[in-house]
Amino acid sequence: MSHPRGRLLGLVALAAAVPVLQNVLFLALDFRSAEGLSPQGSAVWPYDSYTDMRWLLVYHDSWQAYVLGLVVVIGLRGLFCAALVSLAWPVEAPRPASRRILLRNLGIAALTAVIVTPFAALAVAAGVVSLSWFVFAAVGPMLLLAPFLQRAAVNSHGWRGLPSAALVGWSLLDFVVITVAGAVVWRVPGWWTLLVAALAGAANGLLWNRSVRAALLPSRVHWPRVPVTPFVVVLALAIPLAAQVVTSSPSYQVGAFRPLLLDRRLPASVRYAVIVIGPHNSRYDGRPAADPMVETFSYTGPDAAGRPKPYQSRDTHRSLDSSSALLSRQVDALHARTGRPVALLGESEGAMVGRTYLRDRPSSPVKALLMFSPLVRAARDYYPPEDAAAGWGITPGWQLRGIFALAARLSGGGDSPDEPFIRSLLDHAPFYRFQTMCPVPGVRMIAFLPTVSATELPPGQFTQIPVYEVPALHGGLLGEKTITDRAIAFLSGEDIRSQRREYGTFQLLGAAWQAPTLAITINHVWRGHVPPGPPFSQARLCGQ
Repeated sequence: MSHPRGRLLGLVALAAAVPVLQNVLFLALDFRSAEGLSPQGSAVWPYDSYTDMRWLLVYHDSWQAYVLGLVVVIGLRGLFCAALVSLAWPVEAPRPASRRILLRNLGIAALTAVIVTPFAALAVAAGVVSLSWFVFAAVGPMLLLAPFLQRAAVNSHGWRGLPSAALVGWSLLDFVVITVAGAVVWRVPGWWTLLVAALAGAANGLLWNRSVRAALLPSRVHWPRVPVTPFVVVLALAIPLAAQVVTSSPSYQVGAFRPLLLDRRLPASVRYAVIVIGPHNSRYDGRPAADPMVETFSYTGPDAAGRPKPYQSRDTHRSLDSSSALLSRQVDALHARTGRPVALLGESEGAMVGRTYLRDRPSSPVKALLMFSPLVRAARDYYPPEDAAAGWGITPGWQLRGIFALAARLSGGGDSPDEPFIRSLLDHAPFYRFQTMCPVPGVRMIAFLPTVSATELPPGQFTQIPVYEVPALHGGLLGEKTITDRAIAFLSGEDIRSQRREYGTFQLLGAAWQAPTLAITINHVWRGHVPPGPPFSQARLCGQ
């Protein structure tokens, strides 16, 4: 296939075949949440390796399986990209022997797999705790890496100098294509996904053609003697680490948890006594609320007089079951003191504490639950405890321990992927994945959802309780006056539900960048807690 037009057609057909075949498999398994990943199967470096490593990190259950899978992934990716590069090679540039192209692409596949693995581990972390910042921390550096790795993949001098503006533009365009294609593939029904996947793959083929051309035939190379690419790789790897250092630093977590509701008296229309539950890494200085009908939940429990004790940020790291047990004591005491039904207002981890309480005590004095920035569809992925010799996701577990340990050493923080709060989510995934946003009989419920967090939420139905969607980042909603007013209106009996059009759009656009979901039926840790049915069935949501 030496004619330029024939090679281009072959390139487009080959690039289209992989997303189509992947979607045939997803359709057969009813694995809808994974459909948005398929356009990356034939994308340019490093997006192709990023999707490979996400699949591998989720779907291996031993070190041996990981090593074998890594060898297979590198071999197949190197072979596939060698074929794409050969077909995309411009006629104006002398093409090296096929063996040389193959060896170079095998090497680039191995190197790229190593580089993107920490980012893939962060995507797994996002699937566990359902926090969008992990997705941004993983995807952002790859935008930086893409043009440098694409140049290095085809040019023996690609480690030196800057990529051309054209190559930067083509790599950014491919990011846009696979993001939008991931959304559209998920959005169209049934077997129409195959047509969209084919079009996305064909677009990838055209972008391989333009990217290889821009890498081999730049109009001018700036800094041709400077080894820029190794520096960029180090910088890209440092970005998510720096973000974790900042967010886990004690200086970042300044100030006591003091939402606006604690500094105002409740109106007469509110007939509840209220407990406000703080988020992860919050701390409480012991100051009482302005209204005697309102209390702050203490992660260290009540004192001898029944008042909530002060707590430090490390106290929030306890398991959800133990926090729920402490909350039960405080609920009973507040109900006995006031004679009123109790409303729980929880933010982030606090929302999960409140929901766990209602899981175990559906008949209780609690008659209202307001969840602010809850971890929606959490525990979609898994890694075993530190002392486990095997288990699904054992490799990303240790990668995350390394990232968090290094961040803790640099910041002085104490966050860990093995803290009891995180293990609560991992060990009880069937509940937190499928039941968090489900109604409890006799309890008024609502979830206040920041729209940016939708990027980590797989597309599709996720709730059967009312929601109030607000343009915001995760956390901090209880510190906003507008949200506090809406919460009081809900406590007064009003229907305040509100949905925003961009929430669903963000869900769709994030579909391409999430880690694949671990099948709920294959992890022995969850057996006995999973209703019967196909492994990826959405019918498990709220026990449908």
